Amino acid sequence: MKLRLVRPATLLLDTSAGRVLVDPMLRAAGTSPPIENTPNPKPNPLVELPFPADEVLDGVDLCVVTHLHRDHFDDLIPLDLPILTQPESADELRARGHTNVSTAHPAFAMTRGRHGTGSIGEAMGPVSGWVVDGVYIAGDTILCAEVHDALERHQPRAIVVNGGGARFNEGDPITMTAAEVATLPIDTVVVHLEAINHCLEPRSAYPGAIVPLDGERLEL
Repeated sequence: MKLRLVRPATLLLDTSAGRVLVDPMLRAAGTSPPIENTPNPKPNPLVELPFPADEVLDGVDLCVVTHLHRDHFDDLIPLDLPILTQPESADELRARGHTNVSTAHPAFAMTRGRHGTGSIGEAMGPVSGWVVDGVYIAGDTILCAEVHDALERHQPRAIVVNGGGARFNEGDPITMTAAEVATLPIDTVVVHLEAINHCLEPRSAYPGAIVPLDGERLEL
């Protein structure tokens, strides 16, 4: 698989199912309010796209949406582009006018996660990850039983983790931290860094992982 990080959890994947766009956030830097009740109240996204949105969308066959938080989906994709998503997000996407939404695909296996702990995790709602061509795209999740189950069940050769230790002013982190990533037993790519105001850990916090820059290409 070839992977290109766009920004921050937006990925382009060249897979056996074609070119896949994951969690598109394509709007210009600073055009959205900060995620509230967080330690770094700056407008989002914090950085510009590394290349134009038209280039991000060029040749895309399928869009994977792990969940509908605004730093993972901003409706700036064609309404007829096929979308693969978790069951809890499908009806909302259709209500927004997207005409080709499914919750299953023969090349993908859906996984689950936890977007935080306790009442905050419950309020954040359901999230999904996806395994394709032996690579596990974990999505917005802390390290939890669901992640360990996915690793055991699918035996991926690599995992792509949304890191940054994202958090609110109260409670525990809602995405993986550097300490959690350091315990993962396989090759780990860390994204979701330095682009959204509630993600506090920088790229330099992940010395043992593969940490691409925005726009960078990898082969997994």
